[in-house]
Amino acid sequence: MMKARNTLLFLALTASVAVQAQTPFREQLNASPFKISYECYVDNNWEIFVVKADGSNPVNLTNTADEHEHYPQVSPDGSKICFLADQGEGREVIRSLYVMDADGKNRTKLAARAREPFWAPAGKTIGYLPQEYPKFSVTDYYTEGMAFYDLTTGKAEPHPNSANLHHLYCPSYSRNGKWIVATVHAGMGVDHGTLLIEAHGDKVINLNIPGCRPCLSPDGKQIAWGAGDHEIAVAPIDLDADEPAVGPRRLRIKSDKETKIYHVDWSPDSRFLCFSRGPDGKGDPSKPGTFQAACEIVGVYAAGWDLCAVSAEREGVFDLNSATDADVLPLTSDGRSNKEPAWFLPNGPPKE
Repeated sequence: MMKARNTLLFLALTASVAVQAQTPFREQLNASPFKISYECYVDNNWEIFVVKADGSNPVNLTNTADEHEHYPQVSPDGSKICFLADQGEGREVIRSLYVMDADGKNRTKLAARAREPFWAPAGKTIGYLPQEYPKFSVTDYYTEGMAFYDLTTGKAEPHPNSANLHHLYCPSYSRNGKWIVATVHAGMGVDHGTLLIEAHGDKVINLNIPGCRPCLSPDGKQIAWGAGDHEIAVAPIDLDADEPAVGPRRLRIKSDKETKIYHVDWSPDSRFLCFSRGPDGKGDPSKPGTFQAACEIVGVYAAGWDLCAVSAEREGVFDLNSATDADVLPLTSDGRSNKEPAWFLPNGPPKE
């Protein structure tokens, strides 16, 4: 009898997975409880938007005329968004770290001359990268050290190894709180690479993977990153090991040579990926609040860039140029410099 029950259970689970696999991708995301925050250039101003997982119902959370908001990062419980805001023009810009509620209310400034914030797993602390020099530069690795802002005490403290952290960008925490992953460029004895930085110590591990802008999966088992201007890679990583290492790439999302793909981010259940995609370019500095540099850099106007979502559960090489609606879903289509997506679950982390 027990064997028969197990057989029936196996058949039921197999049927459930088969039905899910046959569900159109748009319907999967339409049924998802997740949302995505991102930056967008609208009416000559950078703003932070939130959209449903299928790209519907975009909402402008910031609506400011005198500041330019970028780089939203959502707290682990989905209740708050930290972000960057620029005031001024050119080398006189002051880029500051802010936090607000996930509906855009209760906006609070936390630190000036701050770059690329990231949340600690408990959601009580926001890490960020202090600016290298007082004068502004749009270069993404224009950073010196690392600091943590405690939302409870209202105080910022340096990372214990801050004096040795230099030219980092795009940091994020591992789920277990042991590591911070980031890209380094022309600093810390590395020409260009992705590092694991011990969150509360001085250990640094070079993951020896090409590319930049890494993102660790919420389930703590995988890493996604830009393996080049035209490819996003996904591979396993054991973040509980003493010496974590990246395994063989199990998924390669590829674009054509005229179209870049960047800023990959995981859904809270680690089942979906979102990224920015658009033509190569150097921006348009005639646009207020923008700069001349590669389109993927924060603050650079990126005409024609939009957000796309794909399944993170596929394997092998996935060519976006031959993909259909069953494989990839455009979440925006207006080309208004839609970049830096950040998934979140409005009512808290997914149940395990």
